[in-house]
Amino acid sequence: MHDTTPHDASLRPSFLGALSCIGFLCFMMFAQIFLLGEDWVTHISLILAIVVCAIIALLSGFRWHDVQKGILYGCEIAMLPMLILMMVGVLVASWIASGTIPSLVYYGLTLIDPSYFLFTTVIVCSIASLVTGSSWTTAATFGVAFMGIGGGLEIPPAMTAGAVISGAIFGDKISPVSDSTNLAAGIAEANLFDHIRSMFYTTGPALIISAALFFVIGLGHDTGGIDTPQTDQLLQGIQANYSVSLLAFLPPLVVVVLAYSRVNALAVMVIGSLVGAAMAVGVQGVAIGDMMNYMNYGYVSETGIEAVDSLLSRGGLQEMMWTISLGFIGLSLGGLLEKTRMLEVLLDRMGKLVSHSRGLIVTHVFASLATNLFSASQYIAIIIPGRMLVPAYRRLRILPSVCSRTCEDSATVTSPLVPWGLGGAYYMGVLDVSAWDYMGWTFLALITPVIAILYAMFNVFIWREGERNDVNAYEQEHRETAQPG
Repeated sequence: MHDTTPHDASLRPSFLGALSCIGFLCFMMFAQIFLLGEDWVTHISLILAIVVCAIIALLSGFRWHDVQKGILYGCEIAMLPMLILMMVGVLVASWIASGTIPSLVYYGLTLIDPSYFLFTTVIVCSIASLVTGSSWTTAATFGVAFMGIGGGLEIPPAMTAGAVISGAIFGDKISPVSDSTNLAAGIAEANLFDHIRSMFYTTGPALIISAALFFVIGLGHDTGGIDTPQTDQLLQGIQANYSVSLLAFLPPLVVVVLAYSRVNALAVMVIGSLVGAAMAVGVQGVAIGDMMNYMNYGYVSETGIEAVDSLLSRGGLQEMMWTISLGFIGLSLGGLLEKTRMLEVLLDRMGKLVSHSRGLIVTHVFASLATNLFSASQYIAIIIPGRMLVPAYRRLRILPSVCSRTCEDSATVTSPLVPWGLGGAYYMGVLDVSAWDYMGWTFLALITPVIAILYAMFNVFIWREGERNDVNAYEQEHRETAQPG
């Protein structure tokens, strides 16, 4: 019989013990990348980090039940996102077989000027993510298509992935129907629309700078149009082997409408996959047995044209399993660090830095970055530092919308940059590009935290109660709350 008695609520590891866990993880990541020169052994590095953290937790007085509880808690957090990721693999395969992705690539290559491709990618993904409230849905639909178009235009995949993610996370941060937007506002006890208005001051400039950078970079990839041999071969191969038509846009249209209607994300992926499969059978003439095989193992293009086959041979549930296992292991470590209070011990040491607004916001940014790095979850990175620092914001009379904005400026936007985190694992699996490769091109994720820190250093846009006329909604809300009845 398993002992389910909760551990002593006052039990905490020492600062040195907690620091040792983080130090070992940093060492393993450094050794893996710079000494071994491999990124495919991340799973083993994380497992070894879990072992070390479990030993330190046991030596600190925790029982094995507590360690296991933390690991299972992390797996519970990972469960729904990993199920969605499974269905993304199925969706990609069905959309290739249905002609949806080939049609998106075909029309994209025909209509988009190579000079403006990266700029267009950022803007379209921003709008799609703003409408759906989901950066993941945007990456799995428009993102996959843009990766194909970028390949046809001979633009490096890492560069295209950076543009896709930059646009996707902008919309996800700003959209009132985004889960991370609502979570950050709730954690800081901020009005949702005050929170969104506040984010425009950091994320807006970051998007403008990112779009400008991609516009300038795109000018350097002007191939003089799309009349390159590879592009011509790709267009001819797609047209000869797939039914290219506007009807192929039905599956992404269904996904966008369902996502905007706040249908559960997992259900959206299932429905989108089934619509794609039905079109593959009904329009492209794919046999039902072959379609099921594609959805499981991935679509295999056999046109005999290398440019087409290399682009369209992908997807499938099984292709996602490397990424899914990485997500479970990464979140297991994050859950262990949280439930054994190691993250709490480390963050407590930062308490001395939050006596003024500059130190508070800079501390918040770096605390969220660190939590994202070591917990592998943007949600934990929003919740733990945010809730721990809310009292400090109150003491300094800084509006909750500044706290909620900082949660997203540091936790939400940097999630795709952590290869073993939920965000990084997802984007690597969907876009088929390593996070180590695309992180340098994900400008919005790099620029937004810098802007937040600059605002803190120069004490601009750090609003306090009663200082601004346009926070009337916040003040009115609190006045109404204070009124009887």
